[in-house]
Amino acid sequence: MKIGILSYHFPPEPAFIPGSLAEELAARGHEVRVLTGFPDYPGGHVYPGWRQRWRHQTRSERLTVRRVPRYAAGDGSAGARMASWLSFAGSVALTGRRYLGDVDALYVFQLPAVTFAAAGLLRLLGRVPTVLHVQDVWPEDDPSRSVDTRRWSGRIGATLRRLYSEADGIAVSAPSMRDLVSDGGADPARVRIVLNWTDERIFRPTEPSQAARRLIRRDDRCVVMHAGTIGVRQGLETAVRAAAALDDRMDLVLVGSGAEERRVRGLAAELGADNVRFVERRSPLDMPELYAAADYQLVMLRDLPELRGMVPGKLQAALSCASPVVASAGGDTVALVERARAGLSCPPEDWAALADRFWLASAIPPPARADMGRRGREAYLREMSLRAGVDRIEQMLYDVAAGKAPDGGRSERNSHKGLKT
Repeated sequence: MKIGILSYHFPPEPAFIPGSLAEELAARGHEVRVLTGFPDYPGGHVYPGWRQRWRHQTRSERLTVRRVPRYAAGDGSAGARMASWLSFAGSVALTGRRYLGDVDALYVFQLPAVTFAAAGLLRLLGRVPTVLHVQDVWPEDDPSRSVDTRRWSGRIGATLRRLYSEADGIAVSAPSMRDLVSDGGADPARVRIVLNWTDERIFRPTEPSQAARRLIRRDDRCVVMHAGTIGVRQGLETAVRAAAALDDRMDLVLVGSGAEERRVRGLAAELGADNVRFVERRSPLDMPELYAAADYQLVMLRDLPELRGMVPGKLQAALSCASPVVASAGGDTVALVERARAGLSCPPEDWAALADRFWLASAIPPPARADMGRRGREAYLREMSLRAGVDRIEQMLYDVAAGKAPDGGRSERNSHKGLKT
């Protein structure tokens, strides 16, 4: 087939799902054309060595990537983000018809940032068979937002509802997201579960180096490590309070940075939590050794409705590395961990419950921890691997190109029993 891919981010940005999908589809013999922006994530500035221009196109044997300009949202404000999203939509509208006009099927890596661009492109291309791969559900009603932000939220929500109703197939990255997109206007018969995968060339079982041990461990105490964004969605204040209650029993190591880092550091200082340590962001290439140096990986999400149907990518990375997990979350994240018997779990935003899980984690002997990690890796290979995910997306593209609706997820319902919440 000739397959078009629309994605707001694409490698060399950390956009592994659309990047690996494009490469794998091309390797399977399809002609793949990607339409995306110039790399600027996460800093909001175009990467060094790149210059935004209109006719930037790279080509390999079966894969072509066309990049279009967009406003670089350097300050990260809501207004700057919206300007970036709208400018991307305008650029896609100017180039999309000619570049993607003859594709057999279109795949959209559906984040809020690409919503307006996707809607405009579908209008331009007419009834091109389309698969949306939904990664995030936009919460429209949030009283904490400003009036202007709520107005834009309403527009994004309305546009998403139109996309859900028009798409020929919708892939959702977590089981509970099926209900969220169906409530948003999607035909349930067109929705399938396609769990995200991780970069299996990087995230795989390994042994820790001495340097990784020195960075992560201070002694023989149990180490729980959180790797990734320290942001609003993670609610890491809960983890700091839980660790502070077990000061002499375990260490909590936070690797990464984010908008809430100062707040989380301040809470650790206020509580005198000497067992909470911060490590600056590391390259993904370094992470498997750091995972191996720790005893558990911490996966946290706050108790928000839109997060119950979300599975953070760090879970797949941890499971692929055979690292046991402590999950403080709701919905599908905890269901996956419990079903795989890959670690411990507790409700979100409950520091006392998390402290209890930390205590239990420290009491579990190393052989039992290794068994958790082994079971987690087996679950990853079975349900979340690159091969499994691309197989499902490819079949959906075949189906919509042939004018058939996807099977409504019957096979996924069978293979993911127990995940629905």
